[in-house]
Amino acid sequence: MIALLRGTVHERRADNVVLLTPGGVGYVLNCSGTTLAALPAAGQETTLLCHLAVREDALTLFGFGSEPERDLFHLLLTVQAVGPKLALAVLSSGGPDEVATSIASGDAKRLQQVPGVGKRTAERIVSELQDKLAGRASVGTGAGGAARGVVTATPVDEAREGLLGLGLSPDEVEALLAVSHGTTAAELIADALRRSRA
Repeated sequence: MIALLRGTVHERRADNVVLLTPGGVGYVLNCSGTTLAALPAAGQETTLLCHLAVREDALTLFGFGSEPERDLFHLLLTVQAVGPKLALAVLSSGGPDEVATSIASGDAKRLQQVPGVGKRTAERIVSELQDKLAGRASVGTGAGGAARGVVTATPVDEAREGLLGLGLSPDEVEALLAVSHGTTAAELIADALRRSRA
């Protein structure tokens, strides 16, 4: 499973990016409009969290600029009739907090504005995810978040899990995180990896 990729932005396209990794391999990652807008210019380095969709006829990578976006993508995939491309279209309609808030508040009409999402699908998304997303917007800022939010881990916790998944020892992970800088898990992981290779 490919959980994270770090490399240089080789080419930005309308709905994906080609990320050139240090080994010289270029990966095409399908991204939401939110993630694409936040990417640096071509030639600059970035880190993207990943989801690999496996089908009999294709392996497709999806890239995310933040852990909350990837978490919401995974939640959307649990809804009947919502595949990776449709889930990405929903995420492209706004940031993860904005989309989650719309679902939690039962705003099916907003979801119907997403290309490919009809009334029935929008209502199904709200019906199946509304309770799971209730309180998500307040996670990390106060009331209700820890009790019902789907993302309760801090960026440091998420970075720790990601680094352990990349094969680093627990002692090495703790030492790196103690001196790494970043406000998101992806930033912390990228900084920690840079330091581990220094």
